[in-house]
Amino acid sequence: MAENAVQRQTILSLRESIARIENGCSSAVVPGTRDADPAGFRRGRERAPDRQVMPFGIPSLDDVLKGGLPLGGMVEIRNGETRDAGAAVGFVMALAVLYQQRRKEKGHLAPVLWISQALAAREAGNPYAPGLRSYGLDAERLLFVSAGKVKDALWIAETALSVPVFATVVLEIRGNPASLALSESRRLHVKARAGQVPLLLFRQAGEEEASSAFFRFQIKPAPAGERPLPDGLMLCGSVGHPSFHLLVEKNRASAPHDIFLEWNAHDRRFSPLNERRSAALQANDQPENPGDPLSASAGRSRRAQPLGRLLAFARAS
Repeated sequence: MAENAVQRQTILSLRESIARIENGCSSAVVPGTRDADPAGFRRGRERAPDRQVMPFGIPSLDDVLKGGLPLGGMVEIRNGETRDAGAAVGFVMALAVLYQQRRKEKGHLAPVLWISQALAAREAGNPYAPGLRSYGLDAERLLFVSAGKVKDALWIAETALSVPVFATVVLEIRGNPASLALSESRRLHVKARAGQVPLLLFRQAGEEEASSAFFRFQIKPAPAGERPLPDGLMLCGSVGHPSFHLLVEKNRASAPHDIFLEWNAHDRRFSPLNERRSAALQANDQPENPGDPLSASAGRSRRAQPLGRLLAFARAS
């Protein structure tokens, strides 16, 4: 009986910690416990204050996000493969533009801090200032930091989150390193909420894993439409606004939600694709020019069939 009581108390304590991580309020409070648990979450019967959000302005997406993106706390963005990193960087930068614009409208300096692991930069490159300006970001208020190790990047991020001057902090990490597990994710989320700073954890070529973030987005590239003309027609053969396939993997709903968006850098806003174009992309969610992991030789009359993702070669000696 005593063991069952201890187990029940442990389960209730874990449920309360998880509820507070997800910005909820636990209905069960274990009597006789201390005011704080080792993770730093205070225990009490008071309800957490309402979460402040920044809406996308797209009703279907804002409903899934319970109003919009949090103004304090962590949001995780990932892309599945390195070749999709460009689209993911574009989406993360668009979010940084929105956060910066909101802070500037309130009269703040609104600097953006981008912390990049050196390995991630070697794989996908660094942000390009002239391109960021045309994308809508005030590049003069962008601070870029390159960290050789994941632990160094985490230390910089935690230090920056304790200073509530940044419009947002972007933490770019390659893959799923062991030094950024659930406990580190929880600590970052707590720091971001305490400092009221939005943290964008960007996993380059990262897999889906447990996270303390409010939401987790997977970003895939989507073909851009044609550029609209003032008379409402489309300029044939032109390239329009950047487009993204956004999959909300983690949210308060019971199932994932996906939507196709395009970014208007001039107006600094997202907008959903029209229903006809979105339905066509949903029906054929494949890149226009897919490349095999191992390309066949050029000029061959009978091209080799795809070999899969792994290829074993005989030993040379």
